[in-house]
Amino acid sequence: MKKLIIAAGTGFLGQVLVNHFKNKFEEIVILTRGKSQTIDGIKYVNWNAKTFSGWEKELENATVLINLAGKSVDCRYTKENKKEILLSRIESTKILNKAVLNCKNPPKHWLNSSTSTIYRFSLDKQMDEVNGEIGNDFSINVALSWEKAFFKTETPNTLKTALRTSIVLGKNGGAFIPLKTLAKIGFGGKQGKGNQFVSWIHEDDFANAIDFIIQKEITGIINIVSPEPVRNTDFMKKLRKAVDFPFGIPMNKFLLEIGSFFIRTETELVLKSRNVIPKRLLDSGFKFKFGDIGHAFKNLLDK
Repeated sequence: MKKLIIAAGTGFLGQVLVNHFKNKFEEIVILTRGKSQTIDGIKYVNWNAKTFSGWEKELENATVLINLAGKSVDCRYTKENKKEILLSRIESTKILNKAVLNCKNPPKHWLNSSTSTIYRFSLDKQMDEVNGEIGNDFSINVALSWEKAFFKTETPNTLKTALRTSIVLGKNGGAFIPLKTLAKIGFGGKQGKGNQFVSWIHEDDFANAIDFIIQKEITGIINIVSPEPVRNTDFMKKLRKAVDFPFGIPMNKFLLEIGSFFIRTETELVLKSRNVIPKRLLDSGFKFKFGDIGHAFKNLLDK
């Protein structure tokens, strides 16, 4: 494959993809709010994710465009932060739509971030791309607006795929780092009631799934999650076992509210039951390396 563009590719997920694809593409370009430069053969090009400034020329003749832009939801949901969470996703997607349409030779395939949080809180029904039920709250409405901004503009010469991604567990970033720390100091008990489901995916399976989607030219909406959502109680129990800590103090909702206030985040990130499965990936023949959470934890903790 010739050229890969990753918009907002300097973060955790971007680096997971760079490491996976660095020997599979002749050229990799990262659109970043940082300065334009080339490091280790990777070209970094400045953009503000809102307006054209020259970066849009990089999309010419690209094989694949992956957009990861959007303010992290790991913050307090103040009015200001809510606005930025929404606009950072909508504006970046809209300007990329314009850029793709302006290309003489546009990217062949565009994969845009979305989130498995788009489905309703579920303690029973497993949510897939066909029968999943969409809920109604701030995070869900952000996801709906995001996907609408992505698909509303037709790009006749560019395939489009929305990636409804769950929590990605990785060695060097994301949610696994603080969770591992909590477990190691004795706070690895259940969170809230503990019966809520956690949808997750190992970083290797995340990258492999993106690769698979590109190779198979899968379009539309696709869940990027492991095949086995686990209840929070079991998730934390397996994590305690993996870090070899004998007990874990449970955190009820009241304690979580206090803790989340001090670390400037929201309890929704651990209390919502995300019961999501990757039906389209499985039906297409994708094989997971880490379908079991215990296996995933063991691998992530191996030196």
